[in-house]
Amino acid sequence: MAESKVVVITGASSGMGEATAKLLAKDGNKIVLGARRENRLQDIATEIERLGGQAVYAATDVTNDDEVEALAKLAIDRFGRIDVWINSAGIMPQSLLAQKKVKDWDMMININIKGTLYGIGAALPYMMKQKSGQIINIASVAGHIVGPLSSVYSGTKYAVRAISEGLRQEMAQAQSNVRVTLISPGAVNTELLSSITDEKVKAGTEEFYKNFSIPVDWVAQTIKQSIELPADATWNEVIIRPTAQQM
Repeated sequence: MAESKVVVITGASSGMGEATAKLLAKDGNKIVLGARRENRLQDIATEIERLGGQAVYAATDVTNDDEVEALAKLAIDRFGRIDVWINSAGIMPQSLLAQKKVKDWDMMININIKGTLYGIGAALPYMMKQKSGQIINIASVAGHIVGPLSSVYSGTKYAVRAISEGLRQEMAQAQSNVRVTLISPGAVNTELLSSITDEKVKAGTEEFYKNFSIPVDWVAQTIKQSIELPADATWNEVIIRPTAQQM
């Protein structure tokens, strides 16, 4: 078994965040859960502890820098370090630009981009001080291709890719031993579709996901494998799609 690590996960109340938390906890890692739904976090932490793992949690809105900083401090106060920080919180409203869904645009920018930046900013001081760590950012295949309806969502995920690559170069330049990994999933069975506000678009996307999506556990396995690489090597960017997904 690999050495136990302290892993902080945002967006941990469902989907890829929840699946990753449970999988990593089985290997003896100490899990710090952050998301807005405190009742869900409590249930997940209880389940992890029932299975013999260790988990703490804090209600965390990733658009609030103070709350993200508090999540990092919780990890330090309880476990003394942060080895892995996973920025998993995200939403995926889909709409045509001509519809001018400003509220959707703002939420995607605040959660998908700013939430990722706040997570990086909270974790880095501790990782650089301890001269080790790993930042894992969840992007999307939409950060590699753009289509109608996905312009803004794709824009936020392209931004996460750019931020991740810039961070990778900065950490290498600083000789910090901090690894940077970008995971870009395709159609995965999560709650992302619930954030689509256009009912017609939502119905079409749900049909696509019904036919093609893969379980969140496959992404969790990918994250686990990236963490378990030797410390002097990193998967910098991984795309994981359903085999049958064309785009």
